[in-house]
Amino acid sequence: MPEDRPVLAPLWRAALWMMGSILSFSAIAIASRMVKHRHDTFEILTYRSLIGVVLVVGIAAALGQLHRIRARRLHAHVLRNAVHFSGQALWLYAILTIPLAQAVALEFTSPLWVVLAAPLVLGERLTLAKMLAALIGFGGVLIVARPDFGHVEAGVVAGFAASLFFAATQILTKRLTRHEDIVTILFWLVVTQSVFGLILASWDGQIALPDAQTLPYLALIAAGGLSAHFCLTSALALAPASQVVPMDFARLPLLALIGALFYGEPLSLGLALGAGLILLANGITLRSARARPAARD
Repeated sequence: MPEDRPVLAPLWRAALWMMGSILSFSAIAIASRMVKHRHDTFEILTYRSLIGVVLVVGIAAALGQLHRIRARRLHAHVLRNAVHFSGQALWLYAILTIPLAQAVALEFTSPLWVVLAAPLVLGERLTLAKMLAALIGFGGVLIVARPDFGHVEAGVVAGFAASLFFAATQILTKRLTRHEDIVTILFWLVVTQSVFGLILASWDGQIALPDAQTLPYLALIAAGGLSAHFCLTSALALAPASQVVPMDFARLPLLALIGALFYGEPLSLGLALGAGLILLANGITLRSARARPAARD
């Protein structure tokens, strides 16, 4: 119906932006595994951010957007990026030390925390449909990944902690999009995280320089990171966080397929069932917005 368009059009545009974010984050996971033989977690984050500074400034200059970069809420940017840097470090450690499917399953508890926290922090409405979508999607994640929680190891703890930091990052990002331009958000992301990375990577007095083999993957990690955050920030600017973030569940079937093609991880009936639940969760989220066009979260 015509009256639905103001709500539905932004939500579907947000879904397209989230697809870009899903592809970008998947590329980061693969590329990070390709450089782990030479670079540790903090070195990967450092080079990602340094290359990111060049990319952000260069693209903004080429598009004539440098004047849009502001420092009006620098404290909010530093807080958001410190939280995100912590989550990224924990996530990288997890995907480099435990099976990819297990790390992704732990990471994908993050949308559940966002759905639960968004009403408290952002004032968004927590509906039964949103809760149902989060629980169904999380159930699908567990069926696909089947993580083994029988024994606790550092990588598992890191993966779970990363999900909490990512949830906080998404909430803080949503708050920033209410006042800040995307160019500003991306600029302070790479600048502040370059500082964090350099400090921690040089803590032991050694930083391994990129070589001809790792440099292309580090560039891919940097480009993927910027692309992922541009897409995620664009999505969050168009729709409520509790509707946008559960869409990220669709990344798991993609990574499961990548695991089968590149790492010999088997595809199974559980994957099909879990993927179906994930798609069902996304469908519930989108239909809930359609059913309440007047309820702007």
